[in-house]
Amino acid sequence: MAHRLLSSANRFSARFAFIVTVSLSCTYLCYSILFCRGTVMTNQAYEGKRCPPSKNAGGKKLLGKLDQCASLGVRSAAQESAAAQRGTSELREQTKAPLLSAAGHWVDLKLRNMSFAQKYGNKKLPNALIVGVKKGGTRAVLEFIRIHPDVRALGTEPHFFDRNYDRGLDWYRGLMPRTLDSQITLEKTPSYFVTREAPRRIASMSHETKLIVVVRNPVTRAISDYTQTLSKKPDIPTFEELAFKNRSVGLVDTSWNAIRIGMYILHLENWLQYFRPSQMHFVSGERLITDPAGEMGRVQDFLGLKRIITDKHFYFNRTKGFPCLKKPESSSQPRCLGKSKGRTHVQIEQEVIEQLQEFYRPFNVKFYETVGQDFKWD
Repeated sequence: MAHRLLSSANRFSARFAFIVTVSLSCTYLCYSILFCRGTVMTNQAYEGKRCPPSKNAGGKKLLGKLDQCASLGVRSAAQESAAAQRGTSELREQTKAPLLSAAGHWVDLKLRNMSFAQKYGNKKLPNALIVGVKKGGTRAVLEFIRIHPDVRALGTEPHFFDRNYDRGLDWYRGLMPRTLDSQITLEKTPSYFVTREAPRRIASMSHETKLIVVVRNPVTRAISDYTQTLSKKPDIPTFEELAFKNRSVGLVDTSWNAIRIGMYILHLENWLQYFRPSQMHFVSGERLITDPAGEMGRVQDFLGLKRIITDKHFYFNRTKGFPCLKKPESSSQPRCLGKSKGRTHVQIEQEVIEQLQEFYRPFNVKFYETVGQDFKWD
C-alpha cells in the first residue's frame, strides 16, 4: 500500500514539474515574440539613431530603453508629418503679423520663411516654372515672387530640362530649396521656352506643372539680347549685320537666336501639344516695369496665392529704369536687380527697328489671338 502511495506521489510530482516547465517555456516564448516584434517595428518606424538594448536587460527595462530612444529625437513618419503641419501652422500665424512697418518698409519674410522650411520642410520637384523668355524680365519676376512667404524659389538657373536632363529627377530635386506642404517650389530657366524637348520633358515630370512666360516686344528684346552679348564679346558684328540676310530687301535672318526667340507663337505651339492654355500665364515685360504690382498680382492669382505682394512693396529706380523692392528693415539698401540689369541699349537706326517690327507683326498677331491678350507691341 505504501509503495502504491509513493509511486502515485512520484507521478504527481513529475506531472507538476512538466506543467511548470511548459508554462515557463510558453511565458518565455511569448516575451521573446513581443520583444522581437518591438524591435522590428522600431526598425521600420524609425530612421537614424537607435538605442541598443543591454545584454542583461529584462522585458520592462528593454521597453523603457525603446521609449527613451524615441524621446531623444528619433521621429516616426507620423511625427514627421505632424511636424511639417506644425511648421505650416506656425508660418501662417507668423504671416498674420503686419507686413509693413510704420515707416512703410517691407518686413522681409524671406528669412522667416526659410527658417521654417529648413526646419520642417522637404525637397520637392517644382510646382511651377518660369520657362522664358530670355531678356524678357524673368529675373525680376523671380525676385519679386520669392518674397512671398508661400513661395520658395531656386536662385540660380539649373538648366535641367535643356542641358542637364540626363542627370535625372533625383539630381534635379536635390537642387531645390526645402519647402513646407503649403508652399510652392519654383525655379526659372528662360531657355526652356525655346528648347524643343523641354515641354515633353516637363510634362513627363508632371502634367499639372504651372508655367510662367515673361514676354516683351520682340524687337526691344532682340536689342537687349544683343547688348548683353556685346558687353561680353565686343568684337561681334553689328546688330544690323546679324539681324538681316539682306537688309535692302528686308530679309531677316531667322537663324540668329536673338531674332528667333521673339517669334513667340512658333515656340508656344510646341508647348500647347503638352499643356493646357490654363496652365500657362504670360507676363508683360513692359507692364512689369510700369505696373509691377498689377503684373505680380496676376502672377499670384495664377499660382493660387494670396495677394501679399502689392504696390506698397515697390518704388521706381530712375537710374536703372525699372522698379525695385523697398528697403527691408533688416537691410540698409533697397532690393534692386544686379548691375547687369538695366544696361543702356545699343543705338539702332529707326529704319532697322521699323523693318523688324514689320517682320514680327504677323507672328505677334497670331500670338495675341492664341493667348487671348493684346500686348500692344505695334
